[in-house]
Amino acid sequence: MSLLLGIYGAGGCGRGILPVASQQFGARPDSRLVFVDDGVRAIEINGHEVLSFEGFMAVPAEERRIALAIASPQQRQEVAERCLAAGASFFEVRAANAIVMDEVAIGEGALISPFVTFTSNIRIGRHFHANLYSSVEHDCVIGDYVTFAPGVRCNGNVHIADGAYLGAGALIRQGRPGHPLRIGAGAVVGMGAVVTRDVPAGATVVGNPARLMKG
Repeated sequence: MSLLLGIYGAGGCGRGILPVASQQFGARPDSRLVFVDDGVRAIEINGHEVLSFEGFMAVPAEERRIALAIASPQQRQEVAERCLAAGASFFEVRAANAIVMDEVAIGEGALISPFVTFTSNIRIGRHFHANLYSSVEHDCVIGDYVTFAPGVRCNGNVHIADGAYLGAGALIRQGRPGHPLRIGAGAVVGMGAVVTRDVPAGATVVGNPARLMKG
């Protein structure tokens, strides 16, 4: 059986996650791991072949799966819909040293980088990105297409809606049982922001404490 695995996106996100996928699947002699990117002219990056999406779908394979290494939640969702329409399925990339404790449910297509920690009683949607050294504490609910940049610290009892982006080093204050701190759909939390209250859908917050960015 031949297994074709594609990392969609040969930018920084893809180049950071492909070595993790290589460690995860490299022991399988039947697997082939490539970049998929329509905007790159190179035929090889970091020793791995680069294919267009059309080229990836045309390669003969008994099983074909793809992981979406695109940092933007909105763009990631658009590409996921394109992949589904073409009949491609998805796979999870998870670093061997990621820590996953009790009762953690993670949807399909997650990219979990090295040194990421999930504690207990956590529910996460599809195509989640957990970058280096980020963490999710107990009793959190995270939607689809959410991105954690490196070093995000999400404390317990936090609900994050679909398509939110949390910048590097962001810190999310703990909510309370029955009264979680909420970050709305499509919200952006700036790099290093300290979130102490709910963030409305579509809003951008920055600073310590995090405040709405105007204009």
